[in-house]
Amino acid sequence: MNNSKVIITVLFVLNSIFGFSQISIDSFFKPSDSLNKSRRNTLICSEATIASIALIGLNQLWYADYPHSNLHSIDDNQEWLQMDKAGHLFSAYHLGTFGANALQWSGCTKKSQLLYGATLGLAFMTTVEVFDGYSSQWGFSWGDMAANTMGTSFFISQELLWKEQRVVPKFSFHTTSFSAVRPQVLGSSFTQQILKDYNGQTYWLSANLHSFFKHSKTPIWLNIAIGFGADGMISGTENFKDSDLYPKYNRTRQFYFSLDADLTKIQTKSHLLKTIFSVFNSIKIPAPTIEISKVTGFRFHYLYF
Repeated sequence: MNNSKVIITVLFVLNSIFGFSQISIDSFFKPSDSLNKSRRNTLICSEATIASIALIGLNQLWYADYPHSNLHSIDDNQEWLQMDKAGHLFSAYHLGTFGANALQWSGCTKKSQLLYGATLGLAFMTTVEVFDGYSSQWGFSWGDMAANTMGTSFFISQELLWKEQRVVPKFSFHTTSFSAVRPQVLGSSFTQQILKDYNGQTYWLSANLHSFFKHSKTPIWLNIAIGFGADGMISGTENFKDSDLYPKYNRTRQFYFSLDADLTKIQTKSHLLKTIFSVFNSIKIPAPTIEISKVTGFRFHYLYF
């Protein structure tokens, strides 16, 4: 059977399944109006299992090849022009968002959502920091912990203040030429570069206009976004081992102003779609953007990724 027939057959089967079970699937994703102990217990077991597998896999893939050491800390606050700290804030925030939404789905109280759900990211990221602290190659970073705490606090404070997330940290990425200079550090493939090439990463704070101006005529989904990025980095610091072997680049911060969309504001009765929109709301949509930096001054991008 050729590939086209396989794809058509799979699509037909999936379409049939979703056609007959659309109501049950949507019902599954609908948050419970009261505590559903079955959902809650399943959720706790699932999160514990997934977190354990993730940490075991991380230990084998990332730390196993390096010698262990006593628990120690490092000061890496000046590395990567703080792009890594923005990544920690982003990760802790969205892991916490997932944790809180998952407890809401199981019918837990708002207090439980904030105490046990929103802190999921902080708990997971703290465990990773402890792993770093016992590795001779890295170390426990108080700067990373501060960023993790800020990400969790950013979610909780908005829930307490507004009972909604009016400002959401988001992420976008584009490939750069720097990864070819040091692929062992910045990534040799696209998937590696997304995680390692800080030159191509941009972190955003995306604010929903309608949430701040309830009586305005702006579209309910329209956001404005302020972004933070950096360029010219092939290592954490300017002076590193074998730095004389590589070209010298101007390491500089970049700031952006752009439009965005809050996918969670899109009106739909489908709880499945609401869940999908919530997941993808962590990504900044490409849009016209103004860039500001010391090196290039003001630049306009018709479509910035």
